[in-house]
Amino acid sequence: MVNALYIGCKMSYIKLQSVNVDFPIYNAKSRSLRGHILSTIGGRIEQSHDRVVVRALSNINLEINEGDRVAVIGHNGAGKTTLLRVLSGIYEPTAGSIEIKGKISSLTDIQLGMDAEATGYENILLRGIFMGMTPKEIEQKAEEIIQFAALEEFINMPLRTYSSGMYLRLAFAVSTCIEPEILILDEMIGVGDKNFMEKAKQRVSKLIGQSKIMILSSHDTSLLQKFCNKAIYMKHGEIMELGDINNVLEKVTI
Repeated sequence: MVNALYIGCKMSYIKLQSVNVDFPIYNAKSRSLRGHILSTIGGRIEQSHDRVVVRALSNINLEINEGDRVAVIGHNGAGKTTLLRVLSGIYEPTAGSIEIKGKISSLTDIQLGMDAEATGYENILLRGIFMGMTPKEIEQKAEEIIQFAALEEFINMPLRTYSSGMYLRLAFAVSTCIEPEILILDEMIGVGDKNFMEKAKQRVSKLIGQSKIMILSSHDTSLLQKFCNKAIYMKHGEIMELGDINNVLEKVTI
């Protein structure tokens, strides 16, 4: 039975017990397709009658408490992004339980919930609702978002008319407009031109400082050592090492 709770309270924490995430893949007979699935999702491939099942996460037991700054490390396909998406509420586990207390801001998939046919302003509302904000909360933040993204002249135009840089600036501005208790990052985000990238870095650094819990996946060990005090090492969808970041990094190669 899957149990997922996302509750706001003073003390923030994350608890995962025996969490599995399976992806059934039909008509996946070729080796090349199986290889692509593994490299994209991670985990292990199992044959089940007429389908292939990718176990992206296997028996994940994890507790993260207030004050923890956790690095998630491992090679490509280890299950890092899948774990972050489970914590973000994007993927639901197929087995096990999750309990999360605290407001989450996830920068793993910052364009989720956005619609290319809608205007920039409408996408602020759509993305905000996807993030769990109320319409009133979004409207109060809208002007700040527009100014931060530097899209005042384009905000009432359809998103499909935006350049990729404009699109990402808007997605980033909306995704970082709240003050999270739990911050989830998949690599440090680099969006837009040099000036905007500097603004983005400053905002992410501010969010890291404000958050009660931070989870960061990256291949940059110097970055991880700068921001994190704990580390999880993943391989084939399983947690292989968990502990002090320096101790974990001494044991593994990423």
